[in-house]
Amino acid sequence: MLKTTSVLFFSLITSVALAQTDLMKQLEQADDSTVQYVAATFKGTRIINGHSIETVGKNNMDFIISHRFGAINSGAGNFFGLDESQIRLALEYGLTDRLMVGLGRSSYQKTIDLFVKYRLLRQSSGLRNVPVSVTLFASDAHNASTSTPDLPFYTITQRQTYTFQALIARKFNEKLSLQLTPTVMHRNLAQKPLDANNVYALGMGGRYKLTKRTSFNAEYWYTPKTIGGTTQRDPQYTNTLSLGFDIETGGHVFQLHLTNSRGMIEKQFLGQTTGKWSNGDIFYGFNVARTFSFDKSKKHSNGY
Repeated sequence: MLKTTSVLFFSLITSVALAQTDLMKQLEQADDSTVQYVAATFKGTRIINGHSIETVGKNNMDFIISHRFGAINSGAGNFFGLDESQIRLALEYGLTDRLMVGLGRSSYQKTIDLFVKYRLLRQSSGLRNVPVSVTLFASDAHNASTSTPDLPFYTITQRQTYTFQALIARKFNEKLSLQLTPTVMHRNLAQKPLDANNVYALGMGGRYKLTKRTSFNAEYWYTPKTIGGTTQRDPQYTNTLSLGFDIETGGHVFQLHLTNSRGMIEKQFLGQTTGKWSNGDIFYGFNVARTFSFDKSKKHSNGY
């Protein structure tokens, strides 16, 4: 069953990409000199927690280090959260300028995640006028932590959580970019009795460019408590709100932020966030991304 599920999972993005081939060929028949593509809708592949529409360029690899410290309201004895932390390490590689893959490992619940992103449409003007950029995303997260009464996972299949997203963004001008992210998440085994196997959510995020190398970012993930009369998640869980800044320094992108979620991947910040801003359950965190190019013929840059 696991083998079949994995094949279906990776076939999804591949099938969508192949299905778009004829359409993209037709669109690309236009003279590229009369088409202006929008660049740097976001600086990196993340807004804060969630993915942006950006993909890593062909033959380029991003190494990403993410940290989330403890809650600020944990007090001076815990150095206001800085005495503890969760970490995620990830590698993301561009197979083409449209298609990328990624692999990460989080210390939180010892979760291993892998994902695929495909850039379906690029915002452009001129002869080919496309008002938004659209990127498709699919991931598989595997909980590798030891089973406990609060975390009753027993088989490999039960430990899988799949997430599917359509990332839709528009760069309105040189300063403002906004994104909507309709999301469906499937948990083979829900953690709490009131948690549904299927969770539907909507991500809303954006950035506002402050200077040539800095921007203010914000992100909110809304998960309805019920869908069609069915409870989606245990009442202890909350929606995730994150605020932060991006700082670009050559080959590095630093993202500094405050969030009420300890988790750094979809299964965690969508379905397992317990912090509340009103209670001071705020976690300081950062992402550091470093790009390495394996294409000696040209230099790739997302721009800023």
